[in-house]
Amino acid sequence: MGQVKIITAQEAAALLKDGDTFTTSGFVASSIPEALNKAVEQRFLETGHPCNLTYIYASSQGNRDGRGAERYAHKGLLKRFVAAHYATVPALGAMALRNEMEAYNLSQGALCHLFRDIAAHKPGTITKVGLGTFIDPRNGGGKVNDITTEDMVELLTIHGQEYLFYPAFPIQVAFLRGSFADERGNVTLEKEVASLEATSVAQAVKNSGGIVVVQVEGVVKTGSLDPRLVKIPGINVDYVVVAEPEDHQQSLGCGYNPALCGERRAPDAVAAPLPLSAKKIIGRRGAMALEPNVVVNLGVGAPEYVAAVASEEGIGNQMTLTVESGPVGGIPQGGPRFGASLNPEAILDQGYQFDFYDGGGLDQTFLGLAECDAKGNINVSRFGPKIAGCGGFINISQNTHKVYFCGTFTAGGLKVRVEDGRVHIDQEGREKKFLRQVEQVTFSGDMAIQNGQEVSYLTERCVFVLRPDGLHLTEIAPGIDLQRDILDQMEFTPVIDMVDGQVPLMDPRIFVDAPMGLGQTV
Repeated sequence: MGQVKIITAQEAAALLKDGDTFTTSGFVASSIPEALNKAVEQRFLETGHPCNLTYIYASSQGNRDGRGAERYAHKGLLKRFVAAHYATVPALGAMALRNEMEAYNLSQGALCHLFRDIAAHKPGTITKVGLGTFIDPRNGGGKVNDITTEDMVELLTIHGQEYLFYPAFPIQVAFLRGSFADERGNVTLEKEVASLEATSVAQAVKNSGGIVVVQVEGVVKTGSLDPRLVKIPGINVDYVVVAEPEDHQQSLGCGYNPALCGERRAPDAVAAPLPLSAKKIIGRRGAMALEPNVVVNLGVGAPEYVAAVASEEGIGNQMTLTVESGPVGGIPQGGPRFGASLNPEAILDQGYQFDFYDGGGLDQTFLGLAECDAKGNINVSRFGPKIAGCGGFINISQNTHKVYFCGTFTAGGLKVRVEDGRVHIDQEGREKKFLRQVEQVTFSGDMAIQNGQEVSYLTERCVFVLRPDGLHLTEIAPGIDLQRDILDQMEFTPVIDMVDGQVPLMDPRIFVDAPMGLGQTV
């Protein structure tokens, strides 16, 4: 191994040939090789090449503003797009819905593992994750539009049990992102919020006979890097591109924060108590379900209030929060920095994090509730002309023993007031969430029952629990009218669990704007 060749982003873009399969690094708005993305977009707009590319990555790579993976959202540039999450790259989702390219939405964890299996020249990835969901070939196989016909997921039976199989394929080019490279191409990631699947991708592409290009902040002398920090060894790197600072932000639109990557530790911040809102009610009910010394994953939106309430109640240190991108411990971040944690205790490769998740390592998870039906199925991945994507939701929800779906009962203009310990619906939401049938099954209630999971659905006005005969209404908030505020706002009738002729009330402490005292009971 001699000295690595340092090239410009424009020279790197010229390495992509028409029809290639390629991948890039990133998680939401972090670890994005933006100089390389920009150069490919510029070359295509000026020359029409490269074209008909197959673009694949594991998670989500964008900030909804034309940067990141949205640089590739031009008709003709892509023939096929494969990803777990579409929400931060709506331009690519719109192209898929216009049938301007083939498109797949597949499990984030399975795609992480597929890179690893491609590297090892295995036939592909075998997993139970996705059975019974829209990724199951019997339910569409993750295909997003009408022109997508090839199966990327197959159904297998091994020793009498069903599995999903993701066949392996070669990848010709990878554009990755690192912190520093030495003269021999060894790359560290110490300033990144997570190492993601960088090692697996570089190995997969090199073992496919492909080209690996890594964008870095700078090049340093050989031997000056701590080998413990090298995540992409020079044997797997063909070219290095030194990026300008504006194209090498830790997270798009954000300044560098050393407390997100373990270089420094930020002071412990004490947030002001949140106002008593619909989402705080949900967060409080979720925090009441927390068990001591648990390992947890939180979704975005209402589930984030579980952590906020736990902190207010002084029980935040009784749980360890994890993020699918790899951080363990610390405080998960939101917005463009989703995927990072402030003051993490460890940062694993994303594939290892999903090994842990898929194997049932999480004790509890609190995830979003967008649509739910009578079987307890949840849809968070597709809503008519909007593709959100499943991300790691399927891996997490399918393999955690205790699952809590958190969200308001209706959406679109909902106005909720809490007064005198009672909930008042001042304005009902325009959109019902509890539907006769969800548009797409991201979580299968039937599989949950089969797997013996404990599943609850937490809203600001009631709680449901999944049982073999469907959804059971088990708790109702004080001030809520069962018929008007619950049954009339649903497209199906749940099983109603009565005690002495009444649905049991949710804990009254939830609806008083004062500490609940959970630190004394959890």
